[in-house]
Amino acid sequence: MARRRGKGKSRKWVGRALALLLALPAFYLLAALIGSLVPVNRNWREPAEGTTIYLADNGIHVDILMPLNAQGLDWGPLIPRSDFAAVSANAGWIAFGSGEQRVYLNTPTWWDLTPRTIWSALTGGKRVLHVEYVPSPYYAVRQIRLRPQEYRRLWAAIRADFALDPRGLPQRIDHPGYGPSDAFYRATGRENMFRTCNSWAAGRLRLAGVKTSLWPPFVSGLVWRYRRHSPLKPLGD
Repeated sequence: MARRRGKGKSRKWVGRALALLLALPAFYLLAALIGSLVPVNRNWREPAEGTTIYLADNGIHVDILMPLNAQGLDWGPLIPRSDFAAVSANAGWIAFGSGEQRVYLNTPTWWDLTPRTIWSALTGGKRVLHVEYVPSPYYAVRQIRLRPQEYRRLWAAIRADFALDPRGLPQRIDHPGYGPSDAFYRATGRENMFRTCNSWAAGRLRLAGVKTSLWPPFVSGLVWRYRRHSPLKPLGD
């Protein structure tokens, strides 16, 4: 009888553990839905005039696109063209994205995704910033017009995420990038399933004072808040 009772208790604990394991993804998705619907900076309204920035996404990851030089702030001295293999002379915009180091550096395409990189994305690792010079924001999906002070706060928030060398310059990672006009840089903090690339972008917008989602781990939970951008043909190189 004692053995049977012991087996029964073991089965109950196993069943409870399995139920909890299955419930965790549901709790995560529910939290993501709530975090994507709850706004921060709820009183913010887009101005009629200002500097426009853009959001680009590939269905999973979002980038923030900013003018190379606007409101008296120039990314050029901080992110010199010499860091890149070949930047177009027409590149007047710069894109920023955040990601976990192993995932970003080892996954140039989704076909390169492996169980190890998926595990890194979930459990976390060092955060890196991906920076790319682009000729125009033609591929962006959303646009946000900012007041001068909001733009400057956004610029400062992104700049503060770079890990700097003794000269005060971002630390470029020795990696060829995905193409001739992009590069990776060391960043502060870590990235994981709770601190995702999309929640990073939302956090920079929050620091700028822009209305955004409280916690959008998925790209759709962030971009839905902003005006659509009608894609244009890219400028010639």
